[in-house]
Amino acid sequence: MWAREDGLDSLATGMSVAGDFKVAADVVLFTAREQDLAVLLVRRPRPPFDGRWALPGGLLATDETPEAAARRWLDEASGLRELYLEQLYTFGRPDRDPRGRVLSVAHLALLRWQHLASLPSRAAWWPTGALPALALDHGEIVATALSRLAAKLEYSTIALQLMPECFTLSRLQAVYEMILGGPLDKRNFRKRMQALRCIEPTGESWRGGNHRPARLYRIKQPGRVEIVK
Repeated sequence: MWAREDGLDSLATGMSVAGDFKVAADVVLFTAREQDLAVLLVRRPRPPFDGRWALPGGLLATDETPEAAARRWLDEASGLRELYLEQLYTFGRPDRDPRGRVLSVAHLALLRWQHLASLPSRAAWWPTGALPALALDHGEIVATALSRLAAKLEYSTIALQLMPECFTLSRLQAVYEMILGGPLDKRNFRKRMQALRCIEPTGESWRGGNHRPARLYRIKQPGRVEIVK
């Protein structure tokens, strides 16, 4: 049996028995920084893949659901538990872990950049466009999470979970473009955002450099992702 470890050293390494195979929960936590979309990674402290970067995660305790385990790993990696989280996909390729058969119930999580002050020494943000070689199949998990996030932009307000309390429409468009990996038409984007009726003006403006003041907006229902047609 592989013993479960406690504390930060257990990130991306913990294991426990669940029948004839083992079940883990891994988390892809995205945040939108000023210039890029980033994902939280932790460095593995021991074999296999010791020293390699990986997603926060590990095996479920005997009394845990996958979501509870995912939130526990997020808490250890970042000190955060109350943020947007959804189940992503179950990764179960037989050879995905050299130590034995392990199924990973991966989760997608989103964080407003301003809500995180510091990280443990072995955790770091990496831009999604310049990731290091990751342990296990975590590169595939990140790619799947990014694809899911991009797809949900078409029919939901999920991108708002990455926005600060107040923001300009230009900043919101920049976040969409980070996720999609390309530019959007400014007029069409603003028309769509206004039609969704999920944001409202704050009555205040923001001025950057010599540009004219831009109207600030806020989310009408923070923490809620709406499905739109």
